[in-house]
Amino acid sequence: MVMLSETRDMLILDPTPQAPEVARQFLRTRFARWGLDDYDGQLVVSELVTNALLHGAGAIVVRVFQDEHSCLSKVEVTDKGVGRPVLRPPNYALSSGRGLSIVAALAHAWGVRPLPGGGKTVWALLPG
Repeated sequence: MVMLSETRDMLILDPTPQAPEVARQFLRTRFARWGLDDYDGQLVVSELVTNALLHGAGAIVVRVFQDEHSCLSKVEVTDKGVGRPVLRPPNYALSSGRGLSIVAALAHAWGVRPLPGGGKTVWALLPG
């Protein structure tokens, strides 16, 4: 089972290879309800969930928010891993390592927030 639980704007996923697709579907549904374009959001959430899957630990929590005042939406992906994502210079000889570059290119802003007791939340603000 991929999905552990879902609330209105939060999804808790098992760290399985299906997690990025389930997160994309979750975001697509939420953004459609808000009348937002979801293409960039799907790419961003897919990259962040994939990073949590490959480099994090434990369940993956996806949350989405809409800020009607700033016309931005926010995507957060949380895991219990100790490592922090690092934006690296492009290396086209490698078959991976470009996920955060994609996030940085599509997002209005992004960052990492460490959690008390371990883990982190990686967030991205998307133009709405």
